[in-house]
Amino acid sequence: MLPLVVAVLMLVSTTCGENPAVQVVLNNKGLQYGKHVGAGWIQDRLKLISLPEISGKVLDVHYALSGISITQCDFPEPSVEFYQNITGFKTSASGLSVALAGEWTTRLGVIHDGGSFTMAIFSLDVTSAVEMGKDADGHLSVTSQHCDARVGDVDVQFRGGASWIFQPFVKYFKGRIEGEIESSLCSYVEGSIANLESHLQAMNVSFEVGQDFTFDLSLTGAPVIDASSMNLGLKGEFYDIKSHTEPPFVSKPFTMPQQPGYMLSAGLSEFTLNSYLYRLFSAGLLQVLITDSMIPPSFPLHLNTSSMGPYIPQLPKLFPDLLMTLLVYAGEMPMFSFQPGVVKLDFQGAVKAFAIQPNGTQTPLFKLNADLQSSGKVWIDGDRLKGSMTMDNFTLTLASSEVGTFQTVPLEKLTKTGLKLGFAKLNTELANGFVLPRMKHAELVNTVLGVEEGFIAISSDAKVSLTDRGFN
Repeated sequence: MLPLVVAVLMLVSTTCGENPAVQVVLNNKGLQYGKHVGAGWIQDRLKLISLPEISGKVLDVHYALSGISITQCDFPEPSVEFYQNITGFKTSASGLSVALAGEWTTRLGVIHDGGSFTMAIFSLDVTSAVEMGKDADGHLSVTSQHCDARVGDVDVQFRGGASWIFQPFVKYFKGRIEGEIESSLCSYVEGSIANLESHLQAMNVSFEVGQDFTFDLSLTGAPVIDASSMNLGLKGEFYDIKSHTEPPFVSKPFTMPQQPGYMLSAGLSEFTLNSYLYRLFSAGLLQVLITDSMIPPSFPLHLNTSSMGPYIPQLPKLFPDLLMTLLVYAGEMPMFSFQPGVVKLDFQGAVKAFAIQPNGTQTPLFKLNADLQSSGKVWIDGDRLKGSMTMDNFTLTLASSEVGTFQTVPLEKLTKTGLKLGFAKLNTELANGFVLPRMKHAELVNTVLGVEEGFIAISSDAKVSLTDRGFN
């Protein structure tokens, strides 16, 4: 049962050391839901399990019980709780009853016999505890710390062969059978946890983003567990594939709000988004070349020296009837900031203008500094992430010029008009929203999003579907 709870957590998968930029919290509600789903899954799988052979010796008779399968199981839902003593989980199941069937064989010297048997196990109790941790590479680790199985009683009925002779000896080796069952159960539990650990170690903790970047989601420390929740702190940082350098800013600590009414919560720090912007800026990817063909025909300004005449009178005199290009780029690294209810973005850019000569060469004309402040809101509507953006302020100033000085206020007003059209188009897309990603065996339901100081918090319930074919 316990490995299932951990596996369900990994479907959705604070700290010491560096501050995590991403936090994932499993609340007690989610733990109990995982227990419920896992119990049903185990109930379905039990009939598929073949138990190991039980063999031994009573007096001078060697016996073996083989081909053992479960024919019926009364599996009361177990209890699962966060276990602070070992930073993990504790699971217990009481009053299990199991019916088994298989084959028996005996050997006394050269005399062999065999037949079939049925076995009923009553009042089976199992308790297990698993410790959660972090390995050197930032993987989540699981370790079995305790397992105890107790069988209340066993009833065995032998059929076929000389079973009428063998049956009276049941009372002599029933205790051994009970011991074998108890040992096998704990071996199975510990083996399942070890198998889960091997899968966790094989999981990626960083993911490629395009051809240039990776996203690091390794643990920054061991999980933090209290009586009602488990918190995983993740690095949540983008890196350039070629150089694993740190940005000139650090992740700030943040505290996730308590959301016991939801199964899961996740926090995304502004550091994560800013680390991505830093990689884009450092790689020179925050720039775009604007040509006249990209300007809508209805827009009052076009990229040629004649059209720019009303704003820069000397330009068409010095460079008559020439097409122009504008190189727009980030002069400084843009930064996101999260404030209660609002996401803000400050973009300090620059615009370099060029005239295209008849021979194709480009002549520099002037450089403008552009400062844009914007703010927005994000929310979740059903299965979609939606939002809206607003331009708070925009200024345009002359940085340098090869054509003499000129007033930038008229160009600033015109550029604001163009930006408003761009924001309107963007808001149309944001209003339609983006479908939230779905996992193979789980989906988020009743999801809410809130913008806090320095981070975004998402809380949700989950709906998990486990099948033998699709989940193991």
